[in-house]
Amino acid sequence: MRPVILAAAIAAIAIQPAQAQTMTAPDYPETRRGDVVETLFGEQIADPYRWLEDDVRNNPEVADWVKRQNAVTQSVLDQLPLRDQLRGRIAELYDYERFSTPVKRGDRYFYMRNSGLQNQNPLYVRDSLTAEPRLLIDPNNWAADGATALSDWVPSPDGSKLLYSVQDGGSDWRILHVLDVTTGKQTSEEIRWAKFTGLAWVGEEGFLYSRFPEPEAGQDFQALNYNQAVYFHRIGTPQSEDQLVFGTPEHREYMHSAGVTSDGRWAIITSSIGTDARYEVHAIDLAARAEKGWAARPVVKGFENAWSVIDGIGGKLWFTTNQGAPRYRVTTIDLDAAAPTWTDIVPETEQPIDGSAIIGERLILSYLQDASSVARSFDLGGKALGEIELGGIGSVGGFTGKAGDPETFYSFSSFNRPATIYRLNVATGERSVFAEPKLAFDPDSISVEQRFFTSKDGTRVPMFIVRRKDIAQANTAVPTLLYGYGGFDISLTPSFAPSRLAWVEAGGAYVVANIRGGGEYGKAWHDGGRLNNKQNVFDDFIGAGEFLIAEGITPKDGLAIQGGSNGGLLIGAVANQRPDLFAAGNAQVGVMDMLRFDRFTAGRYWVDDYGYPDREADFRVLRAYSPYHNIHPGTAYPALLVTTADTDDRVVPGHSFKYAAALQAAGLGPRPQLIRIETRAGHGSGKPTDKAIEEAADTLAFLGFWTGLQPRP
Repeated sequence: MRPVILAAAIAAIAIQPAQAQTMTAPDYPETRRGDVVETLFGEQIADPYRWLEDDVRNNPEVADWVKRQNAVTQSVLDQLPLRDQLRGRIAELYDYERFSTPVKRGDRYFYMRNSGLQNQNPLYVRDSLTAEPRLLIDPNNWAADGATALSDWVPSPDGSKLLYSVQDGGSDWRILHVLDVTTGKQTSEEIRWAKFTGLAWVGEEGFLYSRFPEPEAGQDFQALNYNQAVYFHRIGTPQSEDQLVFGTPEHREYMHSAGVTSDGRWAIITSSIGTDARYEVHAIDLAARAEKGWAARPVVKGFENAWSVIDGIGGKLWFTTNQGAPRYRVTTIDLDAAAPTWTDIVPETEQPIDGSAIIGERLILSYLQDASSVARSFDLGGKALGEIELGGIGSVGGFTGKAGDPETFYSFSSFNRPATIYRLNVATGERSVFAEPKLAFDPDSISVEQRFFTSKDGTRVPMFIVRRKDIAQANTAVPTLLYGYGGFDISLTPSFAPSRLAWVEAGGAYVVANIRGGGEYGKAWHDGGRLNNKQNVFDDFIGAGEFLIAEGITPKDGLAIQGGSNGGLLIGAVANQRPDLFAAGNAQVGVMDMLRFDRFTAGRYWVDDYGYPDREADFRVLRAYSPYHNIHPGTAYPALLVTTADTDDRVVPGHSFKYAAALQAAGLGPRPQLIRIETRAGHGSGKPTDKAIEEAADTLAFLGFWTGLQPRP
């Protein structure tokens, strides 16, 4: 294997971008090809790189492969002409003060604040709204590499204690601790093996959380997750004495999460069987716990629909549900009634409900209007009281608080505006700015517009297009980065990202396609892009790319694509199906082997969207689009950069390892197919700022090189 020397080619391409397509692919590290072949439903399925599924921590051969791949990839990335410029500008754009929406408990206000380039977000508290902020937790001191993060946190009802979780190296596993807010000192509490958990205080005496049994040694990052249960931990006692509150050992596949109504009356246990919004709900009357213990009363049975509790006041609970309302409605039930019945108070509309809260004596609902947020208030009986002013195309978050509170806090952001935090007087509707960042760019210089295109089957699909205003006004075709997800009922709404803004400032366009499989238009939009309808997701994304070229947004050789997780699957699938359409792609932490995704960690939950690989009808669908199994040897492919991380225990890195090895073995033309593997990082959350900047600079420099994005003079 020889070093990859690309300087001369890069220099030429900086002058004539079209020549980028003539660059020679590097010499890839040798990858051992195994002889695994299985017969599945009468078809011979080769899996020559199955050995790459092994945990890098436990298999020296996999660790060596990772090292060699990273060396070749980095030798290419280090020489890209845009990389240093992008890294510097992304760092400048990251360097602004960021706040979370405050949470009030007692007289105290808790919120996260990052001064700009801190690797992790510290947590602050104010003892009153006008008091000086006090640093409560600074996770930047927890690890030398900055890869240990403060994850979820919940103050106790009177604000005297703080329950929080620690995330190490990007893993989904959490360690729980408790802090005395007055002294800032940590108590003796340490809870392990919590994962996919809610955190809920039961008065001041203890809290509810969800955990799995401790995995076998060495299986932390790969073993399937079964037998989750809800436990109660009493402050001052060891974890070994925690009480089992709710579990289903007869159904080890069920998931359970606990919450407590803001008045402390009810513990609400929400159970699921996968990623689909189909839940069972049980309620535990905490006022009767001395007499009845943790007796769980069924409220919703059957795993047929989505049921999400908004809050409770006394015996009355408010829920959002899609039962008989694919775009959701609000309904109530009084559990203190002799014969509790459901009463609808806010009916379904054309716009799906995306968020809900009870604040003071108001019900606040956020909706999606063509993938952008609107917010409305109602009284607790469902009478409409008006719309809450937001700020155009963007996303709302927060509305933190509880029944009886006079105020709430929320955030609003868009592609060209980081989150501003507002304080809203819920009775008068008056709002004021709680925190607004100072920026290193002019938001008004960036154009954000929405357009619609027609997919292969005639479906009208929205997209957001973000460009410099001068480029938008001239309608100049420029290198374009098209982003998509398309799954699991997840909606892509406008959000701010320094790296994407750096791409736009450099002269490119950034586009988000709201393809089917998401939740932008409710259940029908989700159903239209999953199971045997999954091909619609790929057709929508391909249609988006064709639209951008036809409309002159991007030149034919200037289109890059990007997506993460289920979006990584999207990139792999469309690169196989239309390699001619795209100049470059970045598949991030993708699900690439659709015949074995259910064998690792959380993969078994994804059958709601993907189907079951061991059922023939589903197998046929999965086999037809699985990125790993549908690479076309000898075909000219886009330049592809696969990115993953060694501690990703949600979509295990073996997916990306196998896919990259198969790409490199297939002889896919002159453009490179590389893999970048981050260390001490996971699926995305908890990644330190410095690592996020480095990865973004690498990725965008790679995509920009192959689409003709030019370095600034």
